[in-house]
Amino acid sequence: MHNAPFGSWRSPITAELIVSGSIGLGGVYRDGDNLYWTESRPQEGGRTVIVQAQGDGSGIDMTPAPFNVRSRVHEYGGGAALIAGGVIYFVNFADQQIYRHRPGETPQPLTPEGPRRYADFVLDSERNRLICVCEDHSGEGPEPKNYLAAVDLGDGTVTPLVEGSDFYSSPRLSPDGKSLAWLDWQHPQMPWDGTRLWVASVKEDGTLTAPRCVAGGEAESVAVPTWSPDGRLYFVSDRSNWWNLYREDASGITALCPMEGEFAYPHWVFGLQPYQFLDAHRLICTYSQQNQDYLAELDTLTGELTPIAPPFTQFGDFQIIEDGAAAVMIVGSPTEPTRLIRLDLTTWEYQTLKTAASIAVDPTYFSIPEAIAFPTDNGRTAYAWYYPPFNPDYSAPEGELPPLVVKSHGGPTAAATATLNLRIQYWTSRGFAVVDVNYGGSIGYGREYRQRLQGQWGIVDVADCTHAAVYLADQGRVDRERLAIAGGSAGGYTTLAALTFKDVFKAGASYYGVSDLAALAQDTHKFEARYLDGLIGKYPEDREIYEERSPIHHLDQLACPVIFFQGLEDKIVPPNQAEMMVAALKDKGLPVAYVAYPDEQHGFRQAANIKRTLDGEFYFYSRIFNFTPAESLEPLTIFNLS
Repeated sequence: MHNAPFGSWRSPITAELIVSGSIGLGGVYRDGDNLYWTESRPQEGGRTVIVQAQGDGSGIDMTPAPFNVRSRVHEYGGGAALIAGGVIYFVNFADQQIYRHRPGETPQPLTPEGPRRYADFVLDSERNRLICVCEDHSGEGPEPKNYLAAVDLGDGTVTPLVEGSDFYSSPRLSPDGKSLAWLDWQHPQMPWDGTRLWVASVKEDGTLTAPRCVAGGEAESVAVPTWSPDGRLYFVSDRSNWWNLYREDASGITALCPMEGEFAYPHWVFGLQPYQFLDAHRLICTYSQQNQDYLAELDTLTGELTPIAPPFTQFGDFQIIEDGAAAVMIVGSPTEPTRLIRLDLTTWEYQTLKTAASIAVDPTYFSIPEAIAFPTDNGRTAYAWYYPPFNPDYSAPEGELPPLVVKSHGGPTAAATATLNLRIQYWTSRGFAVVDVNYGGSIGYGREYRQRLQGQWGIVDVADCTHAAVYLADQGRVDRERLAIAGGSAGGYTTLAALTFKDVFKAGASYYGVSDLAALAQDTHKFEARYLDGLIGKYPEDREIYEERSPIHHLDQLACPVIFFQGLEDKIVPPNQAEMMVAALKDKGLPVAYVAYPDEQHGFRQAANIKRTLDGEFYFYSRIFNFTPAESLEPLTIFNLS
């Protein structure tokens, strides 16, 4: 074992290793006995491919290059494909049109060219059409028009079915094809604030009649409507403070298994399905408590929840296969990469079909996260996952404390989980401590915890991230003089606000983060155009609050180095947000670095850029905290660095 200062340890978890062996595992699809999943590949410029499982456990690509299966509805996409009868229907990223692909042939466009985007498909085989969400940019107004549409599988004609609301999602057709359920919501609600669940009858000509609102409203978030095999409607609602499962039938609405747990996720992307039916009265579901996932079987008649205990702590998309004998799902744990598994629903034994990181790293190099709860403002408690520095090949000099990187997740309605994240292990294996904060507003702790951020963005999140760092420093676990904070998107705003309004952190890294809230309110996409109404206040009526909480207007209070990473094609947080901040910090004489990627959007998908970002942030801290990394790093320009 070597004795070396924290931050200078040599690690086998390199940026090259992470990007060379990593893929993103996405939606899981079933077509009869055939199983499919999606892979997002940094090595192919972030291209997403549909892969079909083979009998020997391998997979073969079904969508050829250069096709990229990715929707831009709401900009975040999801739900970009449907597979039925051996035919793949998918959205191609380049033109956002729906393509029909029969294996062995070249994919052919189904929808006509035009400024429309599509997502969240269901097949209406009786009427030979797809039903989906359409985001239509052909109008002259400031925002696109969203509606539910029918796409004729013969000639590709697109016909609106339901319109009038600002947003739609989750069209679901009943087993007999006679009823359609869907969700809608209006500005300024976000789908985790308030949605409505509707059901309408489907006439023989395909039009809808007699729509009725089943549940939801401005103060109730309804999610993932699903029909059982016997034609009863199930859904998730947070009317009890927790996203729990409910059923509607002739007797009314019934809570199936009331508990302090979450059976749904916030609707950032389409297509998430946290429960599936085994038969009319049994379903397999995932739920979370304290942001740790569990898998269980639920008897919908008795409400009995039977835990299923494979050795994982996170469960994602899944499908029931083999007539209910098995399930295929995406899973994760603190010590194993995210993977796609086949789980036997009788023995609970599993077989790995695909791993997201095909890299050979000894798990003894992994730091195991610790769930911590700590005091924050107003006598409240906040939560985080703490990762101590760890590398079996190194120890630190006696008495030295490690530097800390505070991670502020995006969203801000999202969550940090304990699933293995090699980008966190990159830091811990080099001698950094990391704390991944679930500040007020995060999911997984009920509606009331989510609502802490209403009107308080830039206050509650900043306080919680700051208190997490101070809590660990007070415990003697990290170096109070080497505290850094980093985050992307909304987490980038929290990072910049913490650096500006709190005198705790000594450095920071902003990934496509917000610096001017007013600019964001005036220049973002439709899905989030009114998000800030709830998080901050109305604009321009509450202009003063926007200015009070915008780091760009308070540079006199910012006195530490910052590095910025930005995609120049970002439509969610435009590049001028970072560029205004960089220019101001240059003028002030503070150390600052700016790394811009011309061909990236909101979040980085290309291998070279992901590597440059990881190593760039590490190089920046090495210069600011004055230590020498064990490996050679490509230098970057740091302005005003003496």
